[in-house]
Amino acid sequence: MFHFVGRSIARYLSKPICNPGGSVADARLVANTLAPGDVLLVEGNTRMSAAIKYLTQSMWTHAALFVGPRPELKFIYDDPAMLIEADVLEGVRAVSVARYRGFRVRICRPVNLTASDRERVIQYLIQRLGYQYDLKNVFDLARYLLPTPVPVRLRRRVLTIGSGDPTRAICSTLIAQAFGAVRYPILPIISRRHDADSGQEDQERELWRIRHYSLYVPRDFDVSPFFEVVKPRITAGFDYQSAPWSAGGTVILGDSSPTEIRSLGRKKGASSGDS
Repeated sequence: MFHFVGRSIARYLSKPICNPGGSVADARLVANTLAPGDVLLVEGNTRMSAAIKYLTQSMWTHAALFVGPRPELKFIYDDPAMLIEADVLEGVRAVSVARYRGFRVRICRPVNLTASDRERVIQYLIQRLGYQYDLKNVFDLARYLLPTPVPVRLRRRVLTIGSGDPTRAICSTLIAQAFGAVRYPILPIISRRHDADSGQEDQERELWRIRHYSLYVPRDFDVSPFFEVVKPRITAGFDYQSAPWSAGGTVILGDSSPTEIRSLGRKKGASSGDS
C-alpha cells in the first residue's frame, strides 16, 4: 500500500509544469564539453523541481554524472547513454545527454581527481543501475505543493513533520555517495585545532570530515570549492570582439515573443544622456 501511494505521489510530482528554459544550440556545446566524472546540474521543470527550488533556494534541482560512452551501457534510440542519474520513478538509470537538450544546465568538474578514482566513481554508479528510489520522503515534497490551510510562508515549518529530512528524496545523494567512496570532498565539515609545539607559537590545523551523503543537494556541487564550474561557451573559445551582434536596438524579454525596439537614444525627443 505504501509503495502504491508513494509511486502515485511521485508521478504527480514528476509532471512538467513549464517548458525548459535553455536552448538546443547550447545543448550541443554542453555535449562537446562534458568529460567523464563531470556532474551535470539541471534546472528541472516539474512539480518536484519547484519544491526542490524552494527547499534548497537554488535553481538547480537535479544532478547526473557523466560517464562517457561505455560498452556496458546501451543506446537510447540512436544516442549512447552517457549520464547516470537517480529518477524518482525509474530508479537509477542511464540516459543520453539528449535527455536534457533544451534545459538550463551547469557542468561541475572535480579538480585533480585521479584517473583511477574517477573510474571508481563511475563504477560505483554503474553497479547501482536498476536500484529503486527511496520513496518515503516524497510525502514531504508533496506536502509543500498540495493545497493546505497553511500559508505558503509557513510551509517550510510544516515540512519538518514526518521524516524531517525532505532533501533525502533528491537525486544528488547517489552522486555524493560515489565521491565519498573515494574520499573526494564536496562540502566537508571542517574543524580547526590548535597544536602546541614547544619553542613555537601555537599552530592551527584543519581537520576534515565527510558530510553524510543524505545532506547533499544539487546546488552543493555548484558552490563546492573543489568542483570547477565549466562554461561551454568559454571553453569553446569565446571572443567578445567576434560576437555576432545583430543590427538594431534593445530587446525586451518577458513576452511570448521578444519585441525589438529602437534604442532610447534614437527615440524622438530623447536626450543623449538617457540610459
